Amino acid sequence: MHRTPHSSPHLRVMSVLGLLAALLLPLGMTFAPRATAAPAADPIRVMPLGDSITGSPGCWRAVLWNRLVDSGYRDIDFVGTLPPQGCGQAHDGDNEGHGGELVTHVADQNLLPGRLASTRPDIVVMHFGTNDVWSSISPDRVLAAYTTLVAQMRASNPDMRILVAQLIPMNPSSCAACAQRVVDFNARIPGWARTTGTDRSPVTVVDQWTGFSTAADTYDGVHPNASGDNKIAARWFPPLAAALDAGVPPGPGGPGDPGGDPVACTARFRAVSTWQGGYQGEVTVTNTSASAVPGWTATVVPANGARLTQVWNGALTTAADGTATVTNAAWNGTLAPGASATFGFVASAPATAGTPAATVTCAGRAPAG
Repeated sequence: MHRTPHSSPHLRVMSVLGLLAALLLPLGMTFAPRATAAPAADPIRVMPLGDSITGSPGCWRAVLWNRLVDSGYRDIDFVGTLPPQGCGQAHDGDNEGHGGELVTHVADQNLLPGRLASTRPDIVVMHFGTNDVWSSISPDRVLAAYTTLVAQMRASNPDMRILVAQLIPMNPSSCAACAQRVVDFNARIPGWARTTGTDRSPVTVVDQWTGFSTAADTYDGVHPNASGDNKIAARWFPPLAAALDAGVPPGPGGPGDPGGDPVACTARFRAVSTWQGGYQGEVTVTNTSASAVPGWTATVVPANGARLTQVWNGALTTAADGTATVTNAAWNGTLAPGASATFGFVASAPATAGTPAATVTCAGRAPAG
């Protein structure tokens, strides 16, 4: 006997809903789709770029990664086409540190665009040129290669934020002239950066040379040991944290644009630490007006021939005479009446400079209206 199949309760409900929908559609009524959770923000992608000092094994990257995580940075992703190489601590080890590579070779052979396309970084952390200096390639050629790489980075991401190191010292037994060559090359980097950086894609110089000892901080006069890894990571951390905090560089009218009439503020300088040939300083900007300000600009005139080479928690512009202008980062520009923001810096100084000193002034940006 043929049995007529019974429809399940689920099918009967679906049939009723389908009929209801057919009746309501002519009346212009539709069912709202189910709400879905908003997608999580993409992590900020950081490419460590360089040679064996960065990649073989480049354990300063592990130290830096863990310091960032311990400081609360979670949405970050170190990227590169090369895998990690140990280092004895958990970290995101992807990198672009190719042992033995010359920055001039990377530029001449057009190697970077493919690596950028594979990894899509937002920030590049670059310690690159040691092998070029060792090979006695002129600073002009190395800086021209830097310029080529920066143009390729911006072609990949117009908002690329670029941190460029003044190289750690080098004193290998097979190259007596290398130590001075590094000094000569490093002296050229700040001037190159001033003409290469833009508001949209800033270039920040990070002094990795000062306070680094080839005797105490390398195992062969070139490559860092554990002490050197810690020093390198400590120098990268403040400007990289500032870049991560800043997000997309501000455009016209954003927090970095002074705009409008200045309003009252004060600036106070203090020396944090000193060493032969330089010091670390700090400036505190305080809003002394009766209303909130959406941004500020500080001017730092270091005494005795010193020059600012690195700034964190702000964006640095340096004039030919050494006068430094620092504008707020995207996250610390708004100051309520009486509120303060602090930025730090590293300055190079002649050996005869004496006690660090600087004249500092500031201007707050008036609210739009």
